[in-house]
Amino acid sequence: MSAPLLNPPQRAAIQYLDGPLLVLAGAGSGKTRVITFKISHLIREGGINARNIAAITFTNKAAREMLERVGKLMTPAEIRGITVSTFHSLGMQMLRQEAPHLGYKPQFSILDAFDAGKIISDILKTTSKDEVRKVQSQISLWKNDLKTPDQMLLEAQGEWESICATTYVAYQDTLSAYQAMDFDDLIRLPVQLFQSNEEVLQKWQHKLRYLLIDEYQDTNTCQYQLVKLLTGLRGMFTAVGDDDQSIYAWRGANMENLRLLQSDFPKLKVIKLEQNYRSTARILRAANSVISNNPKLFEKQLWSELGLGEPIHVVQCKDEEHEAETVVQRLLAHKFEYRTEFKDYAILYRGNYQARIFEQALRNQRIPYQMAGGQSFFDKPEIKDMLAYMRLIANPNDDPAFIRALTTPKRGVGATTLERLGAWAGERGKSLFACAHEEGFRLQVQKAQLEPLEQFCDFIANLQYRATREDGGPLAMEMMLAIGYEAWLYDSEDSPRIAETKWKNILEMVSWLSRKGEDSGKNLVELTQTIALITMLEGREEGEVDAVKMSTLHASKGLEYPYVFLVGTEEGILPHSESVDNGMVEEERRLMYVGITRAQRMLTLTYCVKRKRAGEWQFVEPSRFISEINGDDLRHFGKPGAEPIVSKTEGKSRLASLSAMLANKEKPADS
Repeated sequence: MSAPLLNPPQRAAIQYLDGPLLVLAGAGSGKTRVITFKISHLIREGGINARNIAAITFTNKAAREMLERVGKLMTPAEIRGITVSTFHSLGMQMLRQEAPHLGYKPQFSILDAFDAGKIISDILKTTSKDEVRKVQSQISLWKNDLKTPDQMLLEAQGEWESICATTYVAYQDTLSAYQAMDFDDLIRLPVQLFQSNEEVLQKWQHKLRYLLIDEYQDTNTCQYQLVKLLTGLRGMFTAVGDDDQSIYAWRGANMENLRLLQSDFPKLKVIKLEQNYRSTARILRAANSVISNNPKLFEKQLWSELGLGEPIHVVQCKDEEHEAETVVQRLLAHKFEYRTEFKDYAILYRGNYQARIFEQALRNQRIPYQMAGGQSFFDKPEIKDMLAYMRLIANPNDDPAFIRALTTPKRGVGATTLERLGAWAGERGKSLFACAHEEGFRLQVQKAQLEPLEQFCDFIANLQYRATREDGGPLAMEMMLAIGYEAWLYDSEDSPRIAETKWKNILEMVSWLSRKGEDSGKNLVELTQTIALITMLEGREEGEVDAVKMSTLHASKGLEYPYVFLVGTEEGILPHSESVDNGMVEEERRLMYVGITRAQRMLTLTYCVKRKRAGEWQFVEPSRFISEINGDDLRHFGKPGAEPIVSKTEGKSRLASLSAMLANKEKPADS
């Protein structure tokens, strides 16, 4: 099917180059198309060189897709040097070039949330993961709001904020000493640098002369300041967003940024994209009627030329088990009747905990499914611990791997020793591993503190020698036994069961390394590089597999499916009870809107009459959002006076047909 021609508002958005532009792009209104065509217009008609353009997204996947689509519109020569990246990658690019201005070496380390959590856990002197997570997320919100550690020490109110503020100070000192940054610093530090160094700011303003920002409603204060600083007074940017899909306040996203654009850039032009190319009229009517209950920054009404479509099915189920069975039966019956594929269906839910029972029901019927945003095997903390050792063996200059390996399990190297090592490495512009052997550093540390560090470095050096000469699997196993990892797991985990599961994952990883090593003849160093590639490319093939997609509503944003089951639409789940208590119902309503607008042809909402909470049965109410949809667009099943979920005869004949179909599938095809 050829892509439709651009509609008038899309064309206007692409051609407008007279100053700052906000494109209010409703769900399914072709926003990526506008951004990619605008890049082409900027280069071909606007006279702007590709290397002076940056398109900023929120995920690597969105950046990849955008680059692929631009690549289909233009020649490689035309787009050479263009920046299409996430905010974090752009920040990292800036910091790699400007690190010395901030007292960092260009090869600074970037710590992931787990490594950062370990530093916070040490400062708080607690192993309670919940406590660490809460403090960590408070620090993250402060960083995203551009609040410094010293500022928070003065402004902290009450005991909880004071604990967070003192932890923030110590945490930031530790990061500086390690020559390390966390994810939030990748945007916060460039903003800080631009605010204090006019020369560096002008250099980047000159380099990035036009910005395109995707999913603008998801920006936090820090990201908005970065955009504002880079675009300066000229305001040469196009921000594309939808205030109705702002669902990340808990992560620091600030709806206020849409309002600020109008006051910070008085010449701001606003263009609305209201024609939807995804869903039927009924689905859009439901979305419009739900979201109309929120106060609006900008009025817009989605519309579509794709016909009226099916009414929205609302199914009442007895309990969660019945809900899972009902969804799976309806899905199978629909697939049989309309000869569709499994990948045409999605099951969406508010929280990950809802998924388990649906997975069980799908497995019972041997239906293939794929979890969106599920944790990859290589992302499990215990696997990342093992990989830290492997990465350090493969590349002794990998500072994050050095820090993680040295502190997991702990080796008796104190924080002071590590901080001195970090400071020395920062001055010398070398890696932590290299500096651990330098005489100048060794003179600063007492012999008792130096010994465990020396033992660790000798251990790694010995493994480096053997890694290119021996089989990867057995060597990795020997390494994990030598560091006493299994015993450490049982000591540090909350329950023996968790420790056992984690150790099993380590054993699975070892056998994978052995198999892979035998099959490909690769040693441990080469296998480590293979894994780095796998983790970078993971998720690339999503959507190729014929499987039902399962996803949280948050992870489903930006995706679309022909047939959607939105499950657990009950008070307490959607809207979530905590959000109701905290006055966040508007954000929950936007989440419902996102869920509805994922569906192209058919939408089914399900809810239970009773549900188990903390082992007790509780009667629950259907979500208030269902009653906000016009009754004419709904078709009810399963409740008194409504249609039965499946009539007995219909159920029997469908089951007979399904059984026949499955039986035929198992017969060999006629030649």
